[in-house]
Amino acid sequence: MTVATVTKSNKSAIGTITLNGSKSIANRALIIRALCEQDFPIHKLSNSKDTVLMDGLLKSNSDIRDAGAAGTTFRFMTAYLSMQQGTQVLTGTERMKQRPIGVLVDALRKLGANIDYMENEGYPPLKIHSPDGFGKSNQVTISAGTSSQYISALLMIAPTLPNGLELILDGEIVSRPYIEMTLNLMAHFSVLHQWDGNTIKVTSQKYQPRPFTVEADWSGASYFYAIAAFAEEVDLQLDGLFEESVQGDSVLVEMMEQFGIKSTFNDTGVHLSKIDKELPSNFEWDFIKCPDLAQTIAVICGGLGVQGLFTGLKTLRIKETDRIAALQNELAKVQVFLSALPKRFSPKSEKEYFMVDGKAVVDSNPNFPTYEDHRMAMAFAPLAQFGQINVEEPEVVGKSYPMYWKDINKLGFEINS
Repeated sequence: MTVATVTKSNKSAIGTITLNGSKSIANRALIIRALCEQDFPIHKLSNSKDTVLMDGLLKSNSDIRDAGAAGTTFRFMTAYLSMQQGTQVLTGTERMKQRPIGVLVDALRKLGANIDYMENEGYPPLKIHSPDGFGKSNQVTISAGTSSQYISALLMIAPTLPNGLELILDGEIVSRPYIEMTLNLMAHFSVLHQWDGNTIKVTSQKYQPRPFTVEADWSGASYFYAIAAFAEEVDLQLDGLFEESVQGDSVLVEMMEQFGIKSTFNDTGVHLSKIDKELPSNFEWDFIKCPDLAQTIAVICGGLGVQGLFTGLKTLRIKETDRIAALQNELAKVQVFLSALPKRFSPKSEKEYFMVDGKAVVDSNPNFPTYEDHRMAMAFAPLAQFGQINVEEPEVVGKSYPMYWKDINKLGFEINS
């Protein structure tokens, strides 16, 4: 097992970082390009492991395609392959085989897909055969509370179906920003939609090829906002971010103002500086629209000793790991505690609340496992500004941000393994 020792001799955040492209945007652009009748260039394509894998799988002629641990890749490829001729096997890691896919498979079957489970019902791996009258039905109902990746996978193939798609979202929509990201990218390639209440209609139409530039990743930016929050002196430029962003995680700008970080947009990205203000005694946020920020913000609250009240975390249990349990385990090592609040805290609400309490004490060289989760490694690394930490399996960052360790090294972090 590889372990990286991470230290920082000062508490400054000064420099310029060119952020990696968003894998969420890149993966959607790759699927759209594969569905388009003509090729088009994609600029600043993410070099994340997930995106490289997606690109490779789309270009592959193999009968067996391995999506590894990449959830987005697996789900998007499931919908894409369900429209192709021939028989392909789509598989992944042991953890991927524990992540449900049944909701998406059921929806695709209603549209005419011919998909078999190879091991456990409702879970990967899948054997995907030539479709049987794909598009014979053009109406599907899917739980609005399910993963947005299922919904996005269906939406991206929708315009290529002979009668389009009428997608009915049943219940409360929990991941609207990710759905809107997909629809905005589809619109960039001239595919229009109607969204009325809980029904999204996409008629049969063609994607039009256009050059595309991938925006930098706002969730990747969050780790540098954490570094800035813990620093005493901040003069940090993050290049590649757009002020008018399609990413729900761009709400980070608003969040971080509460922690004393000012964001100023310019021609190449955003500049971070310190605001002279007192920290709040508590921070409250519903992460239903930005779940990938929850780990970072939990660490920020703990590092600064700001009590956090979080809700909207229910999708965190089915990510690369159970992120709630992982946060509880690892924050406790620095005397910060994440606790589920009893239902009586909000008896009239269906929401589940969690509290982050305590101020980080980093004095015993804590060892942080990463649970095969890139975000655990990157969220906890900024704590090295309070003392030496050890990060297990640091190479896990390659899933979304291969240059992460080199980039924080530019800001004075020392990483030794």
